[in-house]
Amino acid sequence: MADQETVSQATLDRDMVGNATRVAAGGLWLIGAVSRLEPRIAQVVRETRGPVILDLSGIERIDTAGAWLVTRIETELAAVGDSVEITGASENTQRLLAAVERARDIPVEMPPRRSMLLQLLEQTGRSTVNAGADVVQALGILGGVVGGLLSGFLRPSRFRLTSIVYHLDRSGLQAVPIVALISFLIGGIIAQQGVFQLKFFGAEDFVVDLVGILVLRELGVLLTAILLAGRSGSAYTAEIGSMKMREELDALKVIGLDPIEVLIMPRLLALIIALPLLTFVSDICGLIGGAFVAFIYGDMAFQRFVLLLRDAVDMSTLMVGIIKAPFMGLIVGLIAANEGLNVQGSAESLGRHTTSSVVKAIFMVIVADGIFAIFFAAIDY
Repeated sequence: MADQETVSQATLDRDMVGNATRVAAGGLWLIGAVSRLEPRIAQVVRETRGPVILDLSGIERIDTAGAWLVTRIETELAAVGDSVEITGASENTQRLLAAVERARDIPVEMPPRRSMLLQLLEQTGRSTVNAGADVVQALGILGGVVGGLLSGFLRPSRFRLTSIVYHLDRSGLQAVPIVALISFLIGGIIAQQGVFQLKFFGAEDFVVDLVGILVLRELGVLLTAILLAGRSGSAYTAEIGSMKMREELDALKVIGLDPIEVLIMPRLLALIIALPLLTFVSDICGLIGGAFVAFIYGDMAFQRFVLLLRDAVDMSTLMVGIIKAPFMGLIVGLIAANEGLNVQGSAESLGRHTTSSVVKAIFMVIVADGIFAIFFAAIDY
């Protein structure tokens, strides 16, 4: 009701004073008057020609929105008339009009255009600096986790076994179905392609070597780590980031608890423990998938597949993948925690860092797998 009264008291009249057109503003020119005066402003501007006197003596009260509207009317009248003279403005009205004029006269500075090469160099340098900062922060998180473990061994009451078991169930046991299914399918695909390609040489039996070595040494642990990076790593980043947005991490510090020890250490240990176990599940399911497809497409009995597999691989082949698993779990956990701690106070930041967590984790897992492959080849293992 108050807004309607305010709007109804804002007026804009037009009359003739000699050869000049007098446009008189009156009433309360407050923010509520802006939209209602639009049709009247258009009519006055359309009917006005020649010199114009803009009389503001009738304005009782005015705010910044009203001053902006007066300035706009002056600009539009100047475009259709010979000249515009403002009269009757109070001291407050003059002050607001001057402020609006100064704001309108502020030049908009466009950023200088830079070449694509300079932009590429800038992005490369910025990414390098950010990567260095991430490494330092990840090492700090790792140090905090190691300190928490030592503290837990010295004072077992502080060791959060319940939290570790809970996260082990989330990231380990609940991930078994998807890991088993994906590994079964990948093992079957490798066997199917191997059978079709090797049968031209009469060497279908070597598909067992292909599936056994590739799944046990590389694909089992790599697929599992990538799945956990997308499944658990993203969840950990979102959880820690949400806690930081709601200032729960600061609350933990206030009550004397270390967020790394309370939140990050159980999740990190759960990933380190779960990944070797899931890798073993992935290896078994990948071999079963390969044997199943070899039986369908290569007419290879399961007993023959097992006998050939026993000759093709040994315990070291299995241990290569198992040895890699804890390190990849550590990488996924550190990146997830690091990105979660970097979240700022917006949903857009949370989404960006969650995406970055998955991408960085997958990239670093593949890099680590390559480094391990070079290392095991160098020691002939």
